[in-house]
Amino acid sequence: MSSAPATPVLFLLGPTASGKTALASRLVDRFVNKRRIEIVSVDSALVYREMNIGTAKPDSQMLADYPHHMIDLIDPDEIYSAADYRRDVLVVLAGIVSRGAVPLMVGGTMMYVKTLLEGISVLPKADPAIRAALTAEAALVGWAAMHAKLVEVDELTAARLEPNDSQRIQRALEVYLISGVPMSELHQREMTQSPKEAYENFPYIAHLLALVPSDRAVLHGRIAERFDEMLRADFIDEVRQLRERFELTPDLPSMRAVGYRQVWQFLEGEINEEQLRAHGIAATRQLAKRQLTWLRSMPNASTYDCLDRNLSSKIETHVEGILKASATN
Repeated sequence: MSSAPATPVLFLLGPTASGKTALASRLVDRFVNKRRIEIVSVDSALVYREMNIGTAKPDSQMLADYPHHMIDLIDPDEIYSAADYRRDVLVVLAGIVSRGAVPLMVGGTMMYVKTLLEGISVLPKADPAIRAALTAEAALVGWAAMHAKLVEVDELTAARLEPNDSQRIQRALEVYLISGVPMSELHQREMTQSPKEAYENFPYIAHLLALVPSDRAVLHGRIAERFDEMLRADFIDEVRQLRERFELTPDLPSMRAVGYRQVWQFLEGEINEEQLRAHGIAATRQLAKRQLTWLRSMPNASTYDCLDRNLSSKIETHVEGILKASATN
């Protein structure tokens, strides 16, 4: 049997502000003399160059001490899909494994995780004619009305999308018009696969460690504190400079990222600074809620309280067991 399938890949997953980066660095230090661990980002915002403050990207010193794969890949005016991520990260993982190291996937972009583990979605491919028709209709009635239309045919998908999320609303309507089946139902069909079936397209042994807070209010407090830190670190000026350097629009995925969307609205004069803070914190809380929903639905995930004072030692013990088991295979 090939040694590749027995190779462990660790996934340290959790909502924003759950302490993933700090915990990942401690794991690297803990096992440095036993089996090297290399950090791989699973964050759709960290793929963008020059988007540092609003993404909470590790600073230059942290990256020097703990190199991260899969960050700073493209400019903010480019688009990077989950399929692109899967293609590129599989190359990175093969390189890490060839060096005798263990990959540690760290982040909270659950669609990246799902696509990596399960392969490309069975959702229908884009239909240019249907997409053009939806775009034309939206130009007449607005995306809020298109969102209301989505509620009628796919209430579950509509519930997790904001009324101005044009890209995702369009895709959900397109899927329904092509297949006649709500996107949420197609996703549910995928989720009902057994863990073995779901992960058969992933060439390693996935060990999922999920950080879930025992007290949501504490996580919300961390989110607010971190957003305030971003504002103090000149987050607004970061976005202003990005707009000057690149050909950006508010519909680009980079500028639809949580925080960046709200700063864009502030720079356009649509909201004031007080509203920027309130809307940014609220949007980040909604993101965390979606991330937690994903985490709870993932098969075979080992759940840990990210607020536990003994979290680090518990995670280290778990990882040590995984590494010992893999060494005997």
